[in-house]
Amino acid sequence: MSDFNPEPVNRLPRREALKWLATAAAGLSLAQLDAASPTIPPSGTPPFAPHGKRIGADPVLNKTYHPGELWPLSFTVEQRAAAAALADLITPPEKGDLPPSALGVPDFIDEWISSYYDETIKDRPIILEGLTWIDQESQRRYQKVFAQLSLEQQSAIADDICGVKPVKKELRPQENFFKRFRHLAAGGYFTTPQGMRDLGYRGNRPSATFEGPTPEALRHLGL
Repeated sequence: MSDFNPEPVNRLPRREALKWLATAAAGLSLAQLDAASPTIPPSGTPPFAPHGKRIGADPVLNKTYHPGELWPLSFTVEQRAAAAALADLITPPEKGDLPPSALGVPDFIDEWISSYYDETIKDRPIILEGLTWIDQESQRRYQKVFAQLSLEQQSAIADDICGVKPVKKELRPQENFFKRFRHLAAGGYFTTPQGMRDLGYRGNRPSATFEGPTPEALRHLGL
């Protein structure tokens, strides 16, 4: 077994992670979940916290929450390291850019699966069990955890579960995990300024030369 001790990394401030959660929730499609998966709770499962009480109002985004005050985070140190490595493998940075792990994508995923909303809570067992499996599989094949593997070794494991080629029947749960993790990692990454820049999204920016809607746009609106 490996005595892997991941290096500490800068954490995304929780206030920022919660803003990501709110923003990405509006854009992430939850319809891709396999409703027949045995790891997903039945539809309508109420969002209860571990102590049995509802979480109450949505987070206040200009408030700083302390660990455990809103909801406890789910990742262990090992799962966080595996999530960081897998996010970087899925979305490798362009030259001069930061990898998803340095932008806080693992923090976003941890916040997502740790919240007690009806939809986000469904992802918790899928992601946590998948990250545990990917470390176990790495140990079995290479005697190291996933975050310690070379890019080629990480890719070899990911290739078996990503669905590009037919996935073995016994690996179908891991295929479901990979698809969901990839979806969340992409949603987190493209919510960052770097990710939005990659998409070519400019957002609402003041412009001294803005002359209003084009005639075509006005005709489309019937104005």
